[in-house]
Amino acid sequence: MTETTTTYLRTLLKERILLMDGAMGTSIQGYKLQEEDFRGEAFANHPHSLQGNNDIISLTRPELIEEIHRQFLRAGADIIETNTFNSTSISQADYGTESYVYELNRASAEIASRAARDFSNRTPDKPRFVAGALGPTNKTCSLSPDVNNPGFRATTFAELKEAYREQLKGLIDGGIDLVLIETVFDTLNAKAALFAVHEMRAETGRELPLIISGTITDQSGRTLSGQTPEAFWVSLSHAENLVAFGFNCALGAAQLLPHVQDIARVLPCPLIIYPNAGLPNEFGEYDQTPDQFAREVEDFISQGLVNVIGGCCGTTPHHIGALAALIPQHPPRKIPAPRPGLQLSGLEPLSLNALSNFTNVGERTNVTGSRRFARLIQEEDFE
Repeated sequence: MTETTTTYLRTLLKERILLMDGAMGTSIQGYKLQEEDFRGEAFANHPHSLQGNNDIISLTRPELIEEIHRQFLRAGADIIETNTFNSTSISQADYGTESYVYELNRASAEIASRAARDFSNRTPDKPRFVAGALGPTNKTCSLSPDVNNPGFRATTFAELKEAYREQLKGLIDGGIDLVLIETVFDTLNAKAALFAVHEMRAETGRELPLIISGTITDQSGRTLSGQTPEAFWVSLSHAENLVAFGFNCALGAAQLLPHVQDIARVLPCPLIIYPNAGLPNEFGEYDQTPDQFAREVEDFISQGLVNVIGGCCGTTPHHIGALAALIPQHPPRKIPAPRPGLQLSGLEPLSLNALSNFTNVGERTNVTGSRRFARLIQEEDFE
């Protein structure tokens, strides 16, 4: 292949809908692993419990992770995600395994790359790609976890950026094809990840094609940090080498559909959607069968809303196989031209163009409108 991976992916996305894999966590849970499986020999004497740390399985049971990847590839997936959703020092600190972050990411990328290369070699006309998964971490940069102290933050932008840099180093050395910043609930966290990707491009010389996927946390249609889907897009639209943008997790396909219909009209790049298998039951489990899941997802495909489709929580290789049967029947979404003018965003988008009226910027901080504000400025009390 003489063209870059970014160009190649963009070409494929014009030709057909690409299929991404399903839920790694759901697949691991299906094996009913015990504490000793998570520990293996390497962590036999580790002082903390490791059960539930799915990412550590890449080190203690790598053959199991590779088999899960192969199940999704056999089901028809074009893109598989590394088992690294929580493989940052911030998230791994919960288990006392933050010192293994590089090793975790490199091993996970090598496992996925080995499986993807095998399938690509078998069918050169259907190449497979490995997406290095960068999860949101278990901390937010925009919101306070303490209701009594709204200004408190559990982490900083700089800390997040460095955590993502460390993760990316392992993923790149392990052989990923692209980066997936996924399940974004806080746009500032995503910007830290984006900054880390930018720095690693400069450091390694790798092009690192990029997919960004946010999560709409409830039927209000907003992310946890309060943005509408379009505002979320505008906030991150400057990302370089972006091959797809969209949403995953939190909602099932039926609940996600109206929000996808809205963003599909304006998003000037390929749209990726990978919903949950419906909504969880009272035990936190997902009951939607592969056929039910496929029927709901078919609305996205038949309406021409998507360029990449896959599954999130509760989806198995059988769910992805059901989608693989639908995809050849429909063309990919046609990408609209970018809108003219200046696009800005807060919690909602703001579009300024030749037809806009006069727009006043900064009235909330006008020294002539507040004597107290003027005094604080004069005293340089900017906080």
